[in-house]
Amino acid sequence: MSHSAQTRSAPARSADPDRRFMKQAMDAPLLEREEELNLATAWKEKGDEEALHALTTAYMRLVISIAAKFRHYGLPFPDLVSEGNIGLMQAAARFEPEREVRFSTYATWWIRASIQDYVLRNWSIVRTGTTAAQKSLFFNLRRLRALIKDTSSGQLTPENRAYVAQALRVGEDDVEKMASRLAAVDRSLNAPFSEDGEGEWQDLLADENPDPETQVMEDRDQAQRAQWLGEALSRLSEREQLIIRERRLGEDSVTLEKLGERLGISKERVRQVEHQALNKLKKYLTEVVGDPEEAGLLPTS
Repeated sequence: MSHSAQTRSAPARSADPDRRFMKQAMDAPLLEREEELNLATAWKEKGDEEALHALTTAYMRLVISIAAKFRHYGLPFPDLVSEGNIGLMQAAARFEPEREVRFSTYATWWIRASIQDYVLRNWSIVRTGTTAAQKSLFFNLRRLRALIKDTSSGQLTPENRAYVAQALRVGEDDVEKMASRLAAVDRSLNAPFSEDGEGEWQDLLADENPDPETQVMEDRDQAQRAQWLGEALSRLSEREQLIIRERRLGEDSVTLEKLGERLGISKERVRQVEHQALNKLKKYLTEVVGDPEEAGLLPTS
């Protein structure tokens, strides 16, 4: 066998352990609520490592499902899974069994946050900086383009550019720059991955549509998120609730000035009340999920 043939065949052999790992993870039995609670309690109260192993092994399929949603960024899928595992272990370390929350719901946020952080650290288009605008565009631009049926490969039309900028509350220049960078990566995914020119890197990317299990988990995740946020908001005064809903939870954020006129207070006072309300939300949600910002639970500007 020639050296080039050996080189080409190596990835297939090295991928076998990964495939076996994926199969074992997907074949692991799901836990009933009581089993999950007992394992989490044994780990939390007694440091039972066997319980921790059983708990995390049962939810490796969740790591794989979430990691699969990030595979189109061109990073090695096993690396995405490894980062997801870190998030899963963080969730296990922070999880409080006494709370009325399923571990899978809690772990989802930590797994996703860990993988997102890895993608942002390693994908070339964002190595020069990770501002809030860049991060928002990085993870949402493709989704919004699909929503408005924009099929162009690079530049957006002025109307679509304005729509995306308004939806994500970023500058139109930022939108255009990110669109160009994403287009460049899409073109690189069309490059052949074998020396004979057959096959493209994007052929290795599986269908991005969620499987039924993932969809159920996402629906449950969204419902739990809404419940926790609703409970947190109920602890605010009527004025604080109004300001948070108008400034943070609506599709179009109302300006400080307009809210001040509506409430008969200065815009600086509105800003102060908003800040106080966010601190109250953070304090309550910290008691529930540990770190609401990293878990993506706090309403953003």
